[in-house]
Amino acid sequence: MTSHIRTCDVHSAPLPRPRGPISGEVISRLRSPADIGPWPIHVTAGEPYGEDVQLALAVLYEMHYRGFDGVDAEWEWMPGPLGVRAQLEQLFLHALRHDVPECDDPNAVLDALCHEPHDAWGLSHQLAAYGTWEQVREFFVHRSIYHLKEADPNAWAIPRLTGRSKAALVAVEFDEYGGGRAERVHSRLFADLLVAAGLSDDYLGYLERVPAETLATVNFMSLCGLHRVRTPMLVGMFAATEVTSTPGSRRMVSALERLEAPPACITFYSEHVEADVVHELVLRFDVVGDLVAKDPGCAADIAFGADATEFLEGRLAQRLLAAWAEDRSSLTSPAFG
Repeated sequence: MTSHIRTCDVHSAPLPRPRGPISGEVISRLRSPADIGPWPIHVTAGEPYGEDVQLALAVLYEMHYRGFDGVDAEWEWMPGPLGVRAQLEQLFLHALRHDVPECDDPNAVLDALCHEPHDAWGLSHQLAAYGTWEQVREFFVHRSIYHLKEADPNAWAIPRLTGRSKAALVAVEFDEYGGGRAERVHSRLFADLLVAAGLSDDYLGYLERVPAETLATVNFMSLCGLHRVRTPMLVGMFAATEVTSTPGSRRMVSALERLEAPPACITFYSEHVEADVVHELVLRFDVVGDLVAKDPGCAADIAFGADATEFLEGRLAQRLLAAWAEDRSSLTSPAFG
């Protein structure tokens, strides 16, 4: 079956190099014309957080965003890739369920995120106090995988919500998309940041440079967004991201001002300092609050979405901090000299 469908005129990245047998088979099959046959790829032996599984998931999820250059667009909904993706998702979610403590109180989770201990120390603290320009640029490379599609995974929640929660989430997304101004869309602001930092603003331009820890943070967003049944998890993830964004962004502004970074780099984070204070309140009370009031049974999934996001972000932070403590790159291969 050969696709004759024209997709939107957006830039698509080339398929990446495989990182193991699973991603190798997925990438190899995507190079062929789409067909309805099954893909006999068995993923049970894959490491849930490993490079092979996370790259395979990232590639399969990307078929629902912009796809890849030269890949038949009709693969998006064919049984083969969907079946393999379901196996990979089951593996990933099983690992997260094992590693993230159960909780049925999303307010407690979000309250904890709102109140940092006085001795808290993480990635943004390190960058604010001691980060070098090269480490900041490396951090930008990691974040480019999400920020060049910022807000897109969360938009999948819109048709699944009603009333107050729907209106509130759309209001937040409206801000994320620049309030109707193309030059203020957050993904555009991050592209401007990359260019100002002397980096490529190509969509997924650094896909081959970032490790599994980076891919997992974005894959979890896509997993929650693409499944209607995971909508409460998506809301929890979104709320946790906004709750932690303001203090983290404020520290990034401090880091960039200390390093006398280009204004476009500072603008991206100063925008989030201002916007996400409001977003946090809207998501907590108008989206999470409304969902739990309508269906108390979704509380545990909202809490899990928030906690799993923090768990995955913690794994990524540990990788970067450990690498920098040893004066080496946290990327899989150098992104710049």
